[in-house]
Amino acid sequence: RVAMLVGSGARGARAQLEQVAELLGAGAAKALLDKDVLSDELPWVTGSIGLLGTRPTHEMMTDCDTLLIVGSSMPYSQFLPEYDRARCVQIDVDANRIGMRYPTEVALVADAAAALDALIPRLRRKEGRSWREGIERNVERWWRTMQQQAEVEVDAVNPLRMFAELSARLPENAIVTADSGSAANWYARQLRFRGDVRGSLSGTLATMGPAVPYGIGAKFGHPDRPVIAFAGDGAMQMNGLAELITVQRYREQWEDQRLIVAIIHNNDLNQVTWEMRAMGGAPKFAESQTLPDVDYAAFARSLGLGAETVRTTEELGPA
Repeated sequence: RVAMLVGSGARGARAQLEQVAELLGAGAAKALLDKDVLSDELPWVTGSIGLLGTRPTHEMMTDCDTLLIVGSSMPYSQFLPEYDRARCVQIDVDANRIGMRYPTEVALVADAAAALDALIPRLRRKEGRSWREGIERNVERWWRTMQQQAEVEVDAVNPLRMFAELSARLPENAIVTADSGSAANWYARQLRFRGDVRGSLSGTLATMGPAVPYGIGAKFGHPDRPVIAFAGDGAMQMNGLAELITVQRYREQWEDQRLIVAIIHNNDLNQVTWEMRAMGGAPKFAESQTLPDVDYAAFARSLGLGAETVRTTEELGPA
């Protein structure tokens, strides 16, 4: 029962990963920062691992007896199999990372693609496919549940619906960035990456406000690719509004001028207040979590940028 954990070190080995997964009848989980390593359209890709991980990933890691780690140093080992439950093979170009997160029985210090190319001829195709079929059923059920959650009707706009609507429209060469907080939750669980979509967020420090600066950086690195940045309104007030001036200044230099900033506007530092509620009751310093109401679309238009304010679910998809 093979589970794979793939990270950024495997980004150049997509074809090899797919071949190994097919031979071993394995499923594959992705660290949050490495959401773009494998397509979410593959039925055996279980999605993110960790605090913002998916249920199929949790089930796979709980029930596997073999773990193949390729190019990942995901630090939260509590989300990996129990130490005495699975035998582990790890591939990493940096020997210092081998065994750092999980007891490793076989260490391959090499480039991921090169190591997998050498390994593939030695692998025998697993004939029994019940483990893989179970993973695929769990993944299918997960995406169905995510869609149902996104379709729940609310008074204004269900924020999960923003991400679900984008998934169906996401250009295959897009770059997606996300703020920390609630935006990261829904980025991890709702968006389905495919094609050559790339993604980035502040996964190491969970710093607030990276979405728009990361999006601008993506445009300078890849001026021919569309960029979508998901920002909370708190982060937008911290630095995003000022960064729109940067967008206006440089956008004429970009071959593809699409840099879409989607602001989750609820006048609340949502992740922080939810964490406080989880610890028992209302936020201790409510004033510190309440944001002034800002017309973000009006600010963008004042700079000469296109802008829309979405107030109903029906407006969301077309916008």
